Amino acid sequence: MGSIVVIDNVSLDGVVQDPAGDEGFRVGGWVGLLKDRPQLNKLALDEALAADALLLGRRSYEWFAARWPSRSGELADRLNNLPKYVVSSTLVDPTWSNSTVLKGNAVDEVSQLKQKLKGEIQVAASFQLVHALMEHDLIDEVRLKIFPVVLGAGGRLFGDTSDKKALRLADTRTVEGGVVILTYEFLREESLA
Repeated sequence: MGSIVVIDNVSLDGVVQDPAGDEGFRVGGWVGLLKDRPQLNKLALDEALAADALLLGRRSYEWFAARWPSRSGELADRLNNLPKYVVSSTLVDPTWSNSTVLKGNAVDEVSQLKQKLKGEIQVAASFQLVHALMEHDLIDEVRLKIFPVVLGAGGRLFGDTSDKKALRLADTRTVEGGVVILTYEFLREESLA
């Protein structure tokens, strides 16, 4: 069985919206240029190498698909060759290599995918998808790159849930620029007993 791992850039106040600054969000671009941050660049490659598949919402898929196919290098090669699964009721013809659209009920489709695949199924960006997956206890781990900036507004990684979600800190480290990497594992009811 695969494990769902959410990997995201997050502001100190929990915003994940427009880290690169090209979506038109008034305070977008808060991550800066990763090419100027060797440790974060290496971390992105290490994460991609650990992935067995990517799981994305439609908007995030379209953002990645517009950028990565034309790029070169080890990270681009890895992302372009990974199997990609897109949760969407509107995407018809995915153009990025190795992409499959999951058109049915998102929770059912991702549950089946998790049963079918082995290894890490990584979710990048896609905060609306993350909200649905969290609500249905489908996420196994979150890896947050917390940037030392407060934005005050924007889409947040964690939304409303019907109940509390218990997590356990599995790892923490700091990289250049004061970015803190936190890894949390979700605790299921059976592990709380």
